[in-house]
Amino acid sequence: MAVEAYKSQLRYETFSYLPQMTPEQVRRQIAYAIAQGWNPAVEHSERGTPASVSFWYMWKLPMFGEQSVDAVMAELEACHREFPDHLVRFVAYDNYAQSQGLAFVVYR
Repeated sequence: MAVEAYKSQLRYETFSYLPQMTPEQVRRQIAYAIAQGWNPAVEHSERGTPASVSFWYMWKLPMFGEQSVDAVMAELEACHREFPDHLVRFVAYDNYAQSQGLAFVVYR
């Protein structure tokens, strides 16, 4: 049996090993995060740089108490329009655990 070398690829957060999500799948993940009471936020980072693995710029402030999936989707799209060459991710902050409840890249 031949041993194959692992081919490293940059991976970003939850779901990065899966194919790109459809807009409906993104909507369902955002709806889940909102249903958990987590605060949505949008972040972006330069593509293909070492900083994109660990450093993300916040797009506006987190949307504390936001209940509308459409509002979150609109902010994701606005960030992508402003920075078309950047990675754009959705982050959901859990107030109680004082951590991220969920984070995934929406625009690769």
